[in-house]
Amino acid sequence: MTDHMKIGQLYPATLPPGNVRIGSKTGAASSEKNFQQVLSEETLKFSHHAELRLKQRGIQLEPEQLRKIGSALDKAAAKGAKDSLLIMNDLALIANVRNRTIVTAMDGESLRDNVFTHIDSAVVVS
Repeated sequence: MTDHMKIGQLYPATLPPGNVRIGSKTGAASSEKNFQQVLSEETLKFSHHAELRLKQRGIQLEPEQLRKIGSALDKAAAKGAKDSLLIMNDLALIANVRNRTIVTAMDGESLRDNVFTHIDSAVVVS
């Protein structure tokens, strides 16, 4: 119990490969780009099922719509939502708020006489 801990015991002396090089402008620019790519990919995800539904129903989401969906998920998360129905024009999306993942998508034709279950909130996206 009287063992002393030395600096370096908790952290390795070398950085793992692939880390950002400090002081390199080219490394900083490429790492910034990689960070932006990762950030944009992590902002909104689509499950395999949702991707299939979007393709089957011919739904294409524009960047502005994706931004609005992300904003709606932020609002739902702020209210403590877990699974939310997002309604945008003639489109309905079911999303897992915590994972920021769209689970399924429906167009206006598929919305008729439909019952939505396993959701705890709904957000109307304008």
